[in-house]
Amino acid sequence: MRTKSQDDLWKARITGNGAVLLGKNVACDAHEPSRPVRVITHAHRDHISGLSQSLRECSWVLMTEATRDLLAVLRRKDLPRLANALGLKYGREFAFRGEVIRLLKAKHIIGAAQVLVEDEEGTRLLYTGDFKFPGTPVYEADVLVMEATYGRPSQVRDFEFEVEERLVELVESGLREGPVYIFSYHGKLQEIMQILVDGGVWAPFVLPKKVYEVARVCERYGMILGDYMPIWSQEARELVERGEPYVAFYHTSSYRRLRGREMAMRITVSGWEFSKPVREVRKGEYIVGLSDHADFEGLLAYVEECGPRLVITDNYRMGSGAVLAKEIRRRLGIPAVAMPSRTPVRRDLAEWL
Repeated sequence: MRTKSQDDLWKARITGNGAVLLGKNVACDAHEPSRPVRVITHAHRDHISGLSQSLRECSWVLMTEATRDLLAVLRRKDLPRLANALGLKYGREFAFRGEVIRLLKAKHIIGAAQVLVEDEEGTRLLYTGDFKFPGTPVYEADVLVMEATYGRPSQVRDFEFEVEERLVELVESGLREGPVYIFSYHGKLQEIMQILVDGGVWAPFVLPKKVYEVARVCERYGMILGDYMPIWSQEARELVERGEPYVAFYHTSSYRRLRGREMAMRITVSGWEFSKPVREVRKGEYIVGLSDHADFEGLLAYVEECGPRLVITDNYRMGSGAVLAKEIRRRLGIPAVAMPSRTPVRRDLAEWL
């Protein structure tokens, strides 16, 4: 006899190319040809796979307004003009063929969303996307599909609440010697700018083209990013030439190209640092452990508050989904399975249903 959890499993799954399928109509964060509705939870590269194909083939491509504007800067300038690319406000209902879709707030980068689909039978299917916890609202769901970036028990940060203060202190100490260069990812760089402004850092911020354009979008949606200027402006060129104190913000991919430049301090901001909030890797170079993802304990806390009948962990993007699913079953007693799985899902089902 089939159980309710077995029935739930077929209402949500993650495909071999990373598409999160909810209900009968929705695919999130990768293209799925059989699904007429594509949802993009946020503008990071590993969540926009197949964007152009979805825009050609899907009836609707849904995202928040901020995500749409970020992607117009980073990927598709024509995105705001496309009739099937719809920017939704958080909480707005979008009905499609008997299912109701809502984008809900997630603490990650600007515009990040959770996706809630309620089907014709009233089953609530929730996909977290990437999120930080505490800070992300928790919603009740029957089936929870969740990220597993830091899904291993060792991936816990005991310094979570002091890292922003330590980052501000580090930047201020570097500015006493000259310029400071910070490397991270789009969206996170702008979060760092806001942290420094809130912490009272007075120096001007210098930004290359894409970082500058993303900052303009973030300001439109309420972020306060301080006194920043494009690297090509006359004021910025003079600052750089004179070597006066300023903070430059670059995408992580620029690190090798700029490493040889004369800088007083170089800071890489990464969520993969678990040992301490600030670590010096060589003279004048530091790693700061600031993350926009929940750590292992945050993931478990989210599941416990959500109270689902079934959890599906994302084993596609970071590969920790299998470990996290095992720990959810062991520690919380909630049925959980990782997808995609190396073993047939039916074999996994037999272990815990």
